[in-house]
Amino acid sequence: MSNTYGEWLKAQREAAGLTQQDLATAAVMSRSHIAHIEAGRRLPSKEDARRLDRALNTGNVLSSFLPDRDGVVAEHFETAHALEQQAVEIREFALSFVPGILQTERYARAVMSASYPPVGEEECDRLVVTRLERAKILQDPVSPVVWALLDEGVLMRPVGGPDVMAEQILHIIRLADSGRIRVHVLPRSLGFHPLLEGMLTLMWFDDQPPVAYSEGVRMGKVHDSPAMVHELQGRYDLALSDALPLKESLALLRATAKDYGDHD
Repeated sequence: MSNTYGEWLKAQREAAGLTQQDLATAAVMSRSHIAHIEAGRRLPSKEDARRLDRALNTGNVLSSFLPDRDGVVAEHFETAHALEQQAVEIREFALSFVPGILQTERYARAVMSASYPPVGEEECDRLVVTRLERAKILQDPVSPVVWALLDEGVLMRPVGGPDVMAEQILHIIRLADSGRIRVHVLPRSLGFHPLLEGMLTLMWFDDQPPVAYSEGVRMGKVHDSPAMVHELQGRYDLALSDALPLKESLALLRATAKDYGDHD
């Protein structure tokens, strides 16, 4: 994304004589989130932008000129999208395809191209760019901490064909080998497990309670009820306890990528 927005925010903060922590306190946000916005890695939610305007006494400039995300992500994902940009820890569970923040360009394009109703090439390009923008949270070497729990079915489904799958799996391996993410695979031999009903994302924050996001066909829900979040965290932990250890998961990923590569 262009960083004009973040640079302007930084200039206004410095002109007001505020540190990032000063602004974070005044706007009821985390310092790390302010840093990510100024660096162009993330965008504030609409409510965050309003609080920044109030804290900096900038009228409604930051709210009015917030880069438009409307219509680029599904309506049911908008709130989760904003939260994803603020999280300091994210734990993903994927049942049928690779989580959005881990997708390569070609894998994302294959997913978007197969949507219904069909989308044109220009719209598909916009959706792919948005998907790749989400992945920029991984450019920070430390935050957010990301764990990916993948049902083995994710690896077996050849989205985009063998070449695209080999590239996608190697991308995940590189992220894991670098220590940027942790990845575990739930083997098919396990049978039923407590997350088999759909995909799940757990998120933790510096300055607010954790939330969960679950998604199915054309529907998604952010859960902020402490009891529900606790239950979903428990389901994730239970499934994770049955997953392959990191080293074995990576070995399976490498073998699977090789199998797809051998189809070329």
